[in-house]
Amino acid sequence: MKKFFALLLTAVMVLSLAACGKKEEAAAPAESGGEQAAASTLHLGVDPETGEEFYGPYYDEWSDMTDDQLYEQALKEDVTINIYATSSKMLKAEEPFEEMYPGLDVVVSDLDSDEVLNKAKIEHDSGNVTADVLQTKDVNGSVFYEWYNQGIIEPFYPRDICAHIDEGNLKYSYPLYASQAFWYYNTEAFPDGQPINNWWQIIEKDENGNQKYRLFAKEIGQESAYLSLFASFINNADEMEKAYEDCYGEKLEYTYNANDFDFEVPENNAGVEYLWRFSQAKMTFIGDGDELVLAVHNSTADDPALCLASAGKIENQEESGYNIAWCINLAPYTALLNTESLFAVAGSDSPAGARLFIRYITGGTDGESGGLKPFTKVGNWPLRDDVEDKKNPAKLDELGARANDIDAIYAIYPDVQDMWTYWLNKSPNK
Repeated sequence: MKKFFALLLTAVMVLSLAACGKKEEAAAPAESGGEQAAASTLHLGVDPETGEEFYGPYYDEWSDMTDDQLYEQALKEDVTINIYATSSKMLKAEEPFEEMYPGLDVVVSDLDSDEVLNKAKIEHDSGNVTADVLQTKDVNGSVFYEWYNQGIIEPFYPRDICAHIDEGNLKYSYPLYASQAFWYYNTEAFPDGQPINNWWQIIEKDENGNQKYRLFAKEIGQESAYLSLFASFINNADEMEKAYEDCYGEKLEYTYNANDFDFEVPENNAGVEYLWRFSQAKMTFIGDGDELVLAVHNSTADDPALCLASAGKIENQEESGYNIAWCINLAPYTALLNTESLFAVAGSDSPAGARLFIRYITGGTDGESGGLKPFTKVGNWPLRDDVEDKKNPAKLDELGARANDIDAIYAIYPDVQDMWTYWLNKSPNK
């Protein structure tokens, strides 16, 4: 069974770590006396000494070094710091960083997520490491379980900055900022506010058995963030079941067939039931987010529509005059937080420079370094409690999203993808 082999793979990686006792030693920062500090031991997934699960935040000798200490050491290393980033906004950090830290040269490569990870792996496997910092997101656990455990990347958690970030957002990586997706509705069609407050209402039918809302989204099976969200519903089936009962005042009827698959599918799981019903709903897949919110803008009260799109598409409200707004605080939760994260590359020739850049780009000691400025926009939320969010119409804790538990998602993600694809192909509305 696919699920069995996914879990077996995880267990093998964990046991490999336990057998080795520790990860290969990373370059350690120089102490004030000029000698190398002892390299720290990183246990991912399980601590081989205690057998207990261990995740971030992970603090080592690098974590307590100041900007000045890192800068001093960075000037003694390769002074070129290569950043592989998934956002072109990272390019805007090159010049300000170099002005703040003369003698250091930042080179940013603007890549997509797969390129960032694949280039880093090729460099690791060939022993020709060029990248020093990776910026990417991990929505299904593949980065955490596969790139860490292959020794391609290593975590860096600056302790003073992490003190300003909720620990739930530090569990699997060090975050740059958080984003999320929302269901959008037409404010002209619904002048009294959002028409839905529950995920089950999205696929609701009227008394004649007709779908209440036209639905628009990117194809779920091609979006790892959306598949991860549905996986989280399966992992939190009790919450999905309660959300249904609270909405309709009756027990949820289970209609999916768990025997459709050659791997184990849980019986009477409200998250699986939702995935099945959602896959059978009539919806239009559109790859462009601006076109998704345009479809909602063009809908009417007599023919209402909802779309699932990234939070940043709300900018069309002011820029294009669209009658759109987010649906927030949906039961059982609105969305999963997708965090853009920063990772130090193992084997880097600029380990101190890499960590200095990571500190800079996430605001530095007091949040005022300027590094966060290029990423400050509607739809991106800073996770530091000492950095003011001036762009978004609502604070992050007002929206009903939650941190992504990628450990639980990783175990079932392949099965969720297969269930979605199989059921979508059976949909009469395909």
